[in-house]
Amino acid sequence: MEPPDDQQAEASYTFGDRSTSDIVVRLRNEEGRDDWIYCHSKILTEKSRYFADRLSDKWPTCKILDSRYCVEVICQESDYDHHINLLRLLYVVSDDVPEDQLCHNVKSALGILCVAKELDCPLIVTACVNYLEAVPWEEGEEEEMLRVVPMIGPEAEPVLARLQPVDPSAVAGIFSSGFRFATSSPPQPLCDIKASAQEQIEYMITEDDDAPLLIADEVIKLEVKECVKSLFARFFQCLEAMDSGKNGLSLKMVVSDLSWAFQILTKMEMVRDFVVTWVETSEKLVKVVEAMETAAETVEIRVKVTEVTSKVVEAIGYGTVILPTVKRLQMVKLWLPFVRETKPLVDSAGSNQEEDKEEGVRCKIDGEIWQALESSFVSIILALPSSDQAEILTEWLSKNGVYPDLTEAFEVWCYRSKVAKRRLGLLGGEEDGKDMS
Repeated sequence: MEPPDDQQAEASYTFGDRSTSDIVVRLRNEEGRDDWIYCHSKILTEKSRYFADRLSDKWPTCKILDSRYCVEVICQESDYDHHINLLRLLYVVSDDVPEDQLCHNVKSALGILCVAKELDCPLIVTACVNYLEAVPWEEGEEEEMLRVVPMIGPEAEPVLARLQPVDPSAVAGIFSSGFRFATSSPPQPLCDIKASAQEQIEYMITEDDDAPLLIADEVIKLEVKECVKSLFARFFQCLEAMDSGKNGLSLKMVVSDLSWAFQILTKMEMVRDFVVTWVETSEKLVKVVEAMETAAETVEIRVKVTEVTSKVVEAIGYGTVILPTVKRLQMVKLWLPFVRETKPLVDSAGSNQEEDKEEGVRCKIDGEIWQALESSFVSIILALPSSDQAEILTEWLSKNGVYPDLTEAFEVWCYRSKVAKRRLGLLGGEEDGKDMS
């Protein structure tokens, strides 16, 4: 069956065809640009309410050459091409034409959408919204969407669906899944994805210019505790394996994960269980690592172990986690010699960077970590009984004051010891002062 005559006539209209046009759209801007675009009133009035009003009896019109009506449209230079493109699209848009045949890129579709809203072209608005809702955007385009789309109205809301805040239960779900994966032991090809998961988990709970995406409740905290417990279980397995003389590669990976997990636990104020477990494991860990030969891989493991220990002794030294005296003394006696031996190994590996650049980077510890370790040890030592301080400082001085520098602790101990009788005597504790001396 042939289409009706009016549809045949509409299909025969061509944008810009002067010979068949009955209207001129005079497009002008403040910069003096002035174009006469030959159009057809049937197309414009059917697909644009703006032109339907302008060509009705409500608006005065003027006739120009060949007895054509003229509608003048004033626009900004930045929107000029978008106006021309919209007029062209009015000739092809319909419910049957796919959006990807009407729009070709995000910038153009967004510009045309604004003009379509201004000129009240519902078919074009729908086509642009459908296109923008479906295609990917670049970061700069996202900002433009947020600036422009809200001004379009409710019909454009689907465009911003991908940028809307997510339900808290969905955030909690993805955090839990991400944390489980971030503390897992995937095959080597998935390690980059795991690293990305760790980055995003940390980003979700970090307060920067925006509030954290997630505030952990008891359910989330329980999930995190279980994941860290599983991570420590793998850590213990690695220690057993290394104690039996097996490869230590997996230990390096697990300790690296533990270092990351400690950062997350710190942000969530949940470090106590981690610190207690690390303290309880320290003796065996030091024994296993010190028994390894000083190959490059061993230095890497020492680096990772030192990074975690730095976080743990900082939590102990500054009172974030309160431990009994015997545990704090144990940590100093175990880890002080360990870091003393580790620092020259790491420095030596870093100095060989020119010979093996990759190895030099892997075996490097930031200077701030060494400084943090030093400060934390001083804090722990100064909180120990005086006799324990004396024992530690005597051993340090016998090593000619090598790293870590305990000068501050030594000076404080000397002052406290010298004035102890007088200070405690003034408090009525003469006998206690004698005992401590």
